[in-house]
Amino acid sequence: MAEEIEKNLDAPVAEEQVTKTKVKGKKGKRVVTSGQVHIQATFNNTIITITDKSGGALAASSAGANGFRGSKKGTAYAAQIAAEKALEVAKREHGLNSVDVYVSGIGLGRDSAIRAVSSVGIKIDSITDVTPIAHGGVRPKGERKP
Repeated sequence: MAEEIEKNLDAPVAEEQVTKTKVKGKKGKRVVTSGQVHIQATFNNTIITITDKSGGALAASSAGANGFRGSKKGTAYAAQIAAEKALEVAKREHGLNSVDVYVSGIGLGRDSAIRAVSSVGIKIDSITDVTPIAHGGVRPKGERKP
């Protein structure tokens, strides 16, 4: 019995068994200290997307994704919860600590989402309103008047 154990110890170990296999397709988490928060506030929903400075998405959340349904998705409270959830993920996984805020839309969640950014403990560098404004519009139907 002792001889069998010695033989097994002396036997060369296959190289494949010793080397650890790497998981393919798995990327490491990148550290982004400053980024952008895009808030799209409509009457029906509020969508928050956190990106790096070049626009690559780090985390996203919306009122609908956090369990709010129907007319409750457009409320200020739903926007606050959605912003907190997305910012916690970005802060925990990417080390985000300062942001530029871009707000689009005229929904109820505009102000409460911005307040949620500061309540999470992330420094706000600037706030910019990027809501599109119509000017002139399309040509009306019918023939042109002289």
